[in-house]
Amino acid sequence: MKILVTGGSGFIGSYFVERLADEGRELVILDLVTPPDWYPNHTYIHGDVRDPAAVKRALVGCDRVIHLAAAHHDFGIEHDTYYSVNELGTKVLCDAMDDIGVRDVTFYSTVATYGDAPEPHHEEAETKPNSPYGGSKLKGEAVLREWTEQGDGRRALVIRPTVTFGMRNFANMYSLIRQIASGKYLEFGPGVNIKSLSYVENIVDATLFLLEKPQGELQPFEIFNYIDKPDLTSKQISHAVFKSLGKKPPGVVLPLWVGLVLALPFDIVIALTGKNLPISSARLKKLFQTQTKFEADKLAAAGYTPHVPLTEGIDRMVKWYLAEGSKQTAEWHQPPKDVVVVEETN
Repeated sequence: MKILVTGGSGFIGSYFVERLADEGRELVILDLVTPPDWYPNHTYIHGDVRDPAAVKRALVGCDRVIHLAAAHHDFGIEHDTYYSVNELGTKVLCDAMDDIGVRDVTFYSTVATYGDAPEPHHEEAETKPNSPYGGSKLKGEAVLREWTEQGDGRRALVIRPTVTFGMRNFANMYSLIRQIASGKYLEFGPGVNIKSLSYVENIVDATLFLLEKPQGELQPFEIFNYIDKPDLTSKQISHAVFKSLGKKPPGVVLPLWVGLVLALPFDIVIALTGKNLPISSARLKKLFQTQTKFEADKLAAAGYTPHVPLTEGIDRMVKWYLAEGSKQTAEWHQPPKDVVVVEETN
């Protein structure tokens, strides 16, 4: 089987490429970012998922698509760019699949589609996205739903993951590990808010588990949340990091209001400069106060059991951080506002 991985140069994409290569799959990567040298054998197509010609070149001979290309960072991307990449890019992909004759696509959406909807957040719950990221991903889902309704064997598996972490990721969990390792971490408030998480090796494994389901067990258009259970509170997450680092958690826990006061100067700098600083009142509230809890009962009912417990996933990432991650610099690749057209070269 030949598989196209859009966004295959990214964090989750790299895990799909490794896993699928180990299984002997022939791989094509469509991305604006060149894959690292260590990637296993693959064909690389330098292109934008919004460019029909590039998408068609990448699809030739493929049997399946894993669609990861997205605008997803929560800072520095214009509102319309989210929709251009996540909605229009998905429409371009569907049209190209029809032209080439590909009928099988997996789309990585997000739990941000639930937004302001009340808990519990399961697949049949109301969707009320409160960000252009969540809104544009929901529009991308709608594109795929309409595509599958045309029948003729079309199949779309939609995965809605929560915050995903693991080795080679430089987002929220990396920042938490770095702060704790540096000794600059302070704990504010009781920290009893749930922060649902996804460990990257588990989410890739779960996706491939669903794709191997016999035809007929899943609907042509099917949505699954991905969350590793049981959930951890923000305090449990930070204390797991402390344990993996061989450090003791803080003996003193400060009231949240103290942290918000300390963050005020950073808020002012952010407002004046537009810079994305690691400290802000919004970040403190998000970590120590806001609950982001999602359900994954549907996946469990389908028979999937994660292989790596959350605390072990955290430990693996901490060990990577100590061995090499702390010495590396994150490179943030954000999609450009306008479509990048790359001419085919012979």
